[in-house]
Amino acid sequence: MINPFKRYRIDSLFIICFAGLITIVLAITVWTSYAMTSRELADNTSYYQKRLLEELNNEITGRLTSIEQISLTTSRDHDLLTFLSGKEDEFNHYRRSKGIQEALAHLTYSIPQIQAIDLYMEQPEWGDRQSYIQFHELKAAEAQPWYPLLQNNDFSWSEEHDLTTYKGNVPVLSFSRKVYNNSRYLGILVVHVKADWIRGILEGYAKDSNRMLLDLNGRELLSVGKSMTDAGLQEQDLQFADQSGVLRQHTQPHGVESLVVYSKVADSNWMLVEITPWERITSGSVKLAGVIITIGIGALLLAFLLTLWLSRQLLKPIAQLVRAMKNYDVGGKQAELAGDYTNEFGILFAGFRRLNERIQALYASLAQRYEQQRKAEIEALQANINPHFLYNTLDQLNWMAIAEGQEKMSRILELMGRMFRIGLSHGESFITIEDELTHVACYLEIQQIRWEDGLEYEVQASKEVRDLFIPKMTLQPFVENSIIHGFNARQSGRIQIKAEEEGGRVRMTITDNGSGLAPESIGSHRRKGGYGIRNVRERFSAFFNDNYEIHVKDGEFEGVVVTIIFPRLEEAQT
Repeated sequence: MINPFKRYRIDSLFIICFAGLITIVLAITVWTSYAMTSRELADNTSYYQKRLLEELNNEITGRLTSIEQISLTTSRDHDLLTFLSGKEDEFNHYRRSKGIQEALAHLTYSIPQIQAIDLYMEQPEWGDRQSYIQFHELKAAEAQPWYPLLQNNDFSWSEEHDLTTYKGNVPVLSFSRKVYNNSRYLGILVVHVKADWIRGILEGYAKDSNRMLLDLNGRELLSVGKSMTDAGLQEQDLQFADQSGVLRQHTQPHGVESLVVYSKVADSNWMLVEITPWERITSGSVKLAGVIITIGIGALLLAFLLTLWLSRQLLKPIAQLVRAMKNYDVGGKQAELAGDYTNEFGILFAGFRRLNERIQALYASLAQRYEQQRKAEIEALQANINPHFLYNTLDQLNWMAIAEGQEKMSRILELMGRMFRIGLSHGESFITIEDELTHVACYLEIQQIRWEDGLEYEVQASKEVRDLFIPKMTLQPFVENSIIHGFNARQSGRIQIKAEEEGGRVRMTITDNGSGLAPESIGSHRRKGGYGIRNVRERFSAFFNDNYEIHVKDGEFEGVVVTIIFPRLEEAQT
């Protein structure tokens, strides 16, 4: 992916970046404010709605329960049971019907919430059609809306329906109860309760709320505002487990999101439900988000103007510098840059001027440096002759020692010659491990001659390892350190050198049985390794960066253990 700062104009990038940043911050702010405020409003709304529904439910439950108790007491009245049994003569039956009618009428007058009372029996008495107390044929109950609910129950509440009276249709809730006497089915007592009375309690002070009175099966008995079906809820949607709670769900048919608050009083047969459209709850949050968006758009316009002005101020000196760089010509007339900038642009202009002066000076000195380079090359060629001269001289000294019978001196000169030849290695920085081990073996043999067999050494390396490459002059400084410091003031010593492969790397180990690293030697050449070992570390760092390890530590029982780990090299590195 191409970096846009390498392709497009800076002023355009400035505007896009600032506008994008403000847009992102604005979007996050709007969303956060909307989410937080809407959640807070929903929590507060659900809390107060739940409290209100609990109060309303307590009141409605108390009123309707009293109606049920009145119905139960009336259905067990002796006169009513005697009247429904039909075992009296015609005169007493008529007289008792009048008494029952007066008693039921007294209930309707004393309890204003009762609209009327109907009694269904086998042989009803004729009554006043304008009375609130009516006797009906038992078969006529089958046509009433509450009758199907009594098929599997002894009593039940009906949904809201219209009751026909001499004053017209009146909306009521009907509580019907079967009347029994010694397990004999006698009739049905129906108490009609004014629906407007219950609706007034349910409505409370909220004129625009959607509240429903349900039974425990989720059947709607009465509603204020929209009915349960109009609000998009079905009976199977209302699976309430607790006495009171809150649901947030999508109501049908259009998937409108609503807040559903419900309340159920313990040991009651009622449940109150209030449905509030989510958009009504979050209307305040939407207004707040609109205000924030308006402010954000204004801030976006101001940011656009500000970034446009800033980008032009920034691009003006940059454009001058770019033109000066494009028109630069060595030895020609240079473009003039503004001199009144004292900020970073002034530093850039001053640096460009100094750069021009240095370029001019460099061009002026090229001829002189070229001449000096030619001379240096000639001197380097001459310097290559000196090592060969020294090697030839050692060879001549070796022959002189042989002629004089100095066998030890001859052997030392021979070993030094071999070491010198390996050290030259045609100017290469890397040699085979075989040559490196030969080089250090020559050094150890010279020390053996000096120690008169007091020094022992052992070299372990497989043929495969010996064919790998290593920076030259790696082992000799560590071996020399062991002899000079580890075997100081001693008559004997032993050194072991081991080379092996280990997971795509080479491990070289140098072990001696010398005096070890004494605590007082910390910080000394024994710990740091002197110039030769520092040289090895610096060369390894230059060749391998951090892909190597060199550790110098005390042995387990005596002496020092040097560990050198570096990458496996099958050919010399340049």
